[in-house]
Amino acid sequence: MLVVYIYDVKAKDKKSFNRVKRLFYYHLNRLQIKKEVWKTKSTLAVPPKMEKTMDLFFRRFGKAVVVYKSYSENIERL
Repeated sequence: MLVVYIYDVKAKDKKSFNRVKRLFYYHLNRLQIKKEVWKTKSTLAVPPKMEKTMDLFFRRFGKAVVVYKSYSENIERL
């Protein structure tokens, strides 16, 4: 099973957007998740043991990052 996060960075103007995006990716890269994560531009899939870590990570950004979470048995590449 995988926990899938679909996210989008939101801001009211370009300056705010760039600031939030820079902070978001800076902190995302500091997490030690690279070996266990399936990642695309706006999607992360992590094992269930990392769900709490990712929930706390996304809460840090409040309404600046819109996040949807779902659970999946598998993900296939087409």
